[in-house]
Amino acid sequence: MSENSAHDGFGGGSDAFGEAEGFRIEHDSMGEVRVPARAKWRAQTQRAVENFPISGQRLERAHIEALARIKAAAAKVNAELGVLDGDIATAIQEAAAEVAAGRWDAHFPVDVFQTGSGTSSNMNANEVIATLATERLGGGREVHPNDHVNASQSSNDVFPSSIHIAATAAVLRDLIPALEHLAVALERKSVEFEKVVKAGRTHLMDATPVTLGQEFGGYAAQVRYGVERLRASVPRLAELPLGGTAVGTGINTPPGFPVAVLAEVALATGLPLTEARNHFEAQGARDGIVEISGQLRTIGVGLTKIANDLRWMASGPRTGLAEIALPDLQPGSSIMPGKVNPVIPEAVLMVAAQVTGNDATVAAAGAAGNFELNVMLPVMARNVLESVRLVANVARLLADRTVDGITAHTERAREYAESSPSVVTPLNKYLGYEEAAKVAKKSLAERKTIRQVVIEEGYVERGVLSEEQLDAALDVLRMTHP
Repeated sequence: MSENSAHDGFGGGSDAFGEAEGFRIEHDSMGEVRVPARAKWRAQTQRAVENFPISGQRLERAHIEALARIKAAAAKVNAELGVLDGDIATAIQEAAAEVAAGRWDAHFPVDVFQTGSGTSSNMNANEVIATLATERLGGGREVHPNDHVNASQSSNDVFPSSIHIAATAAVLRDLIPALEHLAVALERKSVEFEKVVKAGRTHLMDATPVTLGQEFGGYAAQVRYGVERLRASVPRLAELPLGGTAVGTGINTPPGFPVAVLAEVALATGLPLTEARNHFEAQGARDGIVEISGQLRTIGVGLTKIANDLRWMASGPRTGLAEIALPDLQPGSSIMPGKVNPVIPEAVLMVAAQVTGNDATVAAAGAAGNFELNVMLPVMARNVLESVRLVANVARLLADRTVDGITAHTERAREYAESSPSVVTPLNKYLGYEEAAKVAKKSLAERKTIRQVVIEEGYVERGVLSEEQLDAALDVLRMTHP
């Protein structure tokens, strides 16, 4: 809940302001509209609230902040370029700063599923900021949502720019640090488990030995590569169509506006934002968002692999693999006493599934660009920002509540490695593949170790190999570093 909603008791939508609070009449180009008396929004926002009672989901906090950052920067530059009076611009900047800080989040009630350009939410920002700025200005002077707050702008360049700003900030400040935190935790376990030998598995079947440390090193690399993929995509994500206004031509902007306003936004956010190299691509397509969503899906797929491996290795405690133990976090059953489940890895799997679904939506929405505008912007914003938030949160949980507390059942893991018929593989050079296969099959059929079968079959006695060579060949730890 925002600071303002906590203070005033406002909830999630216009109905939270209640009929008991009364109404006032606002107007726009279509006529008069009844608006809750205490609402900071005006007519166009109210029309959107009434037109789109769909999901109850509103813009993400980071998205509202990004919109406000643009409005503040635009006001400052418009004053410098003679488009706005200085006192109006100052009032807009101060109001936008409060919106960016989250004080007025309760006054952004428009549903995510709205007009595809995001015009309703852009006007919501314009109206709230205009109302707050008017209150500051005083003297009967009015700050107009379109003429002043939206000066030199269009929803068609502002709203997609706000998506890219919010997503860039979320990736750089939240997601990448969270993934790096997880990678470090996995790397610590890789070192801790570097000599814990266990059976390798391919096709879920016994394979030659590996160390638990090698497996955890592989998991850490997956996460690190995810960070690399994100960093590679950020430059395109951070390109903004700001300044293109309605169709990419920049109509109604004064000379120098795009460069100046972008510099202000970059300064205010500390983000590596750049002007779109081609404003027509930047408004007609949303490929940068589609790309980052695809990277999030790839990371989700990697986390799925890691989480499933942890669940398999910790399965049991008596009838599973039980090679590792995960931290006990909560009772696992309402009927089976003592049962404990791998709850964090399961949460990871659900997040990954959600991210995959979000990406499918983003891909479909990204393909919906027609001519000079994509008209599925709000749902793209919602899904990408949700995916970033979910992955960042669950990555930290996985590191702190699972990985850091994993312990190895060293003896059981080694027993699996030594009893695996695949440890016969190094004997190929002494026995040949077919003879070695016979040894492996007899080992399985008679439930004997490979060493026992080799001795019983007389390979040492006949001088096919010496006992020293047999010991070296069947050293399971050595097999992990041939």
